[in-house]
Amino acid sequence: MTAQPVETVHIGRGESAVPRIAELCRHYGVERVVAGVPFELSGRAGKMVRLVRGVLAQVEEATGLPVDEVDERLTSRQVERTLLEADVSRARRKQVIDKLAAALILQGWLDGRGQGER
Repeated sequence: MTAQPVETVHIGRGESAVPRIAELCRHYGVERVVAGVPFELSGRAGKMVRLVRGVLAQVEEATGLPVDEVDERLTSRQVERTLLEADVSRARRKQVIDKLAAALILQGWLDGRGQGER
């Protein structure tokens, strides 16, 4: 099983991302939400972690689905490094980095759970 990026849904831009996330969950028959949580490099749960967790609580309530958190520290940097090595233009990197980082987070979660487990 491999993770594939679908859509980037941004939070904190004036309107709630929760309805769109719930819509995507229904459309794709999602059984569980896996979300990257931006801990600080020290491992501390700062302001952004609290913001993301607040949104995840809303997602859980809106969808009725369990939510698993994954530490996303350095994921975007890892994707950017890969894109740089592939000689992807700066403009294109900016367009795809969040989607690819999300796919990397999900793939790590899938790999950690084992192919046949649920």
